[in-house]
Amino acid sequence: MKELRYLNPYFLKYKYHFFGGIFATIAAQIFSLVSPKLISQSIASIEDYLKKGNSNPEVIKSLLIENIIWMTFAVLASGVLTFMMRQTLIVMSRHIEFDLKNVVFKHYEVLTQNFYKKNRTGDLMNRISEDVGRVRMYVGPAVMYTINTIIRFTVVIIFMLEVSPKLTVLTLLPLPILAYFIFKLSTEINKRSLSFQKNLSTLSSFTQEFFSGIRVIKSYHIENFKQTEFSNLSNESNQKSLELAKVQAFFGPLMLLLIGISNLLVIALGGFMYINGSIANIAVIAEFIIYINMLVWPVTSIGWVSSLIQEAEASQKRLNEFLSITPEITNENQTPMDFEGNISFKNVSLVYEDTHIKALDGISFDIKKGETLAIIGRTGSGKSSILSLISRLYDPTEGSIEVNGMDIKKVNLNALRNAIGTVPQDAFLFSDSIINNIKFGKENASYEEVIEAAKNAAVHQNIINFKDQYETVLGERGITLSGGQKQRVSIARALIKDPAILLLDDCLSAVDTETEEEILNNLNRICANKTTIIVSHRVSSAKNAQKIIVLEHGKIAQQGTHNQLINEEGYYKELYLKQITEKEM
Repeated sequence: MKELRYLNPYFLKYKYHFFGGIFATIAAQIFSLVSPKLISQSIASIEDYLKKGNSNPEVIKSLLIENIIWMTFAVLASGVLTFMMRQTLIVMSRHIEFDLKNVVFKHYEVLTQNFYKKNRTGDLMNRISEDVGRVRMYVGPAVMYTINTIIRFTVVIIFMLEVSPKLTVLTLLPLPILAYFIFKLSTEINKRSLSFQKNLSTLSSFTQEFFSGIRVIKSYHIENFKQTEFSNLSNESNQKSLELAKVQAFFGPLMLLLIGISNLLVIALGGFMYINGSIANIAVIAEFIIYINMLVWPVTSIGWVSSLIQEAEASQKRLNEFLSITPEITNENQTPMDFEGNISFKNVSLVYEDTHIKALDGISFDIKKGETLAIIGRTGSGKSSILSLISRLYDPTEGSIEVNGMDIKKVNLNALRNAIGTVPQDAFLFSDSIINNIKFGKENASYEEVIEAAKNAAVHQNIINFKDQYETVLGERGITLSGGQKQRVSIARALIKDPAILLLDDCLSAVDTETEEEILNNLNRICANKTTIIVSHRVSSAKNAQKIIVLEHGKIAQQGTHNQLINEEGYYKELYLKQITEKEM
């Protein structure tokens, strides 16, 4: 139960639901016990009349009618109160589920890149759905039936002891033994259920990756291989499901056995006691049968509830594992601030925690508002890492980064990222309309602003040729569009934001040279007062920048303007000559 302590504040938050549910449960149980007493009284009156015959039949009839009326009222009252019990406790569990999902999702948002590198998407989805769902079963049904069981046991046993202490003890003796077997069965169910859920998480991760990578799978014609993998995982899941079903199949018969044995004991023991004169009349047996049947479900539910609690604890442990993770990057400064765009790297190094690769090694440079910096280098030279540091997706391992003359760790993180427009190397578009994907950069943008951004990104003509134009709904990750179109929509999304700092990470790699030239000319005009950093493999994207940096193995190998670097031996000149030759061919 240690892991479930995390949920205690939620019970306090919804204390009116919680205590209201307890009150409704107590009242419902009291009303539910009116019927056995009235039934016993009615049978005793009839028995007395049949034995002695000294009672007026009209009096018996009047008593029966009166008892029926009271029983009807008690049943209705118990039903209404049971409804109120569910409305308070189950509704409370739904509120807690809602809160917990929001807490989990919010924590997902603040966790850093390192976390997502170490965890698979399918598993993360399972935590916020399956695991939270199991926790809800604890704060709802498990809590409700636990309270219901405790109160019912207490009230029923008190009533039974009042009628016949000896018969009470004798008929209750088998219940703990049968409850133990149900508990053991529930434990085995829980064990197999966890194994099944773990396999289901693996299967979910596999299918999620399959759907995301369907184009690659088709391109390499490995459908049969993936089908075999899926079949193996499905067969394993099916096997675990069957193992769980086999154990669960014992649950119903065991409960019927419990009911049958309990009723037989009441009839047999009660009958002998009636014959021996230990109990006054046969009505006691009828009353006890009702009481025992009222205890059957609580006894049975002990095992089921314990299983729910174990499952919830296992799930809450999985949630606690990452809810307790403190993000490496936090917002230490909540003061609102504006950014002019001055950026300074001072002897910055970056080592990735998961791979221990040194992506950057002693990088230093300055860029002022209105300037454009281009970063050129071979694959893996550390170009994208510089952009990640500016966005504070990572913090430098050594050295410091200053923005507006302040250490980047001390500036308002939200304000910093609001001031940045990023176009990633792998353009990510949502399964939504094109207009909404562009407005992602500025939620309240007008239709005219969207069109202007699309024109500046040289994608407007493509969009208006679609049947639904800007209302065209894209497939997952923007699969409806070509690579170049996705990049340009992503550029439009960044431009509509009108950021102080614009980061372009090789975002023109999938467009032709004419379109690239058009976009770059638009950027030169738009970004006159912005700080712009362009990462590229093309000299054509870098040549107009005020400063160009050439990276090799995480270090600055060359820096200067385009004219300076083409007259200097090195990688930039080699790349320039190679691309000029390719263009002429």
